[in-house]
Amino acid sequence: MDAPAILVADDHPLFRAAVLHALREALPGVRAVEAASASALVAALAAHPELDLVLLDLAMPGARGLSSLVHLRGERPEVPVVVISSNDHPRTIRRTQQFGAAGFIPKSSPAETIAAAVGAVLDGGEWFPPLTAERSESDARLAARLAQLTPQQFRVLMGLADGLLNKQIAYELGLAENTVKVHVTAILKKLECHSRTQAAVLVKALEPEGEA
Repeated sequence: MDAPAILVADDHPLFRAAVLHALREALPGVRAVEAASASALVAALAAHPELDLVLLDLAMPGARGLSSLVHLRGERPEVPVVVISSNDHPRTIRRTQQFGAAGFIPKSSPAETIAAAVGAVLDGGEWFPPLTAERSESDARLAARLAQLTPQQFRVLMGLADGLLNKQIAYELGLAENTVKVHVTAILKKLECHSRTQAAVLVKALEPEGEA
């Protein structure tokens, strides 16, 4: 296959540099794109339709726990996502799998592990440490509800979770206020919520356990 295009999304420049070095050693000619925040990740997705893989840190500025993973899976479901995080709590690893990640790499892993995980996922497989946490039915239900949202509705939901008013969300996303109102109605129906507060509580459930 051609040299893959990989997006490395992490807010620590030194860690991004270490990952990129490992990728270039293992995959000569790899095309790398970098993002240091949730908003930069969204921009990179739009600018690079050729991406083959995303390496995603959960704790970037602008992200709420697993929100970037859910957004990625909704926006570009054909692109596999490997979470690479310092939070390797067994429950967190299991949750990333349930919310659509193709792999999980603890940040403490050596370069060889990063290269092996990326290679496995690029070949169509998965890469997770041994999973010791039980599958969660509540997470399965939440993932199924969130999967019903369009990418734009998910962005509006993030605005709700931040406590923004419709007009503020409209300004942030460049939408008409009435369009946001229509999205909010659809979001509450799809998530089976009776209020904006209930929807915000669901988003809080995306935050992983253990340290960030």
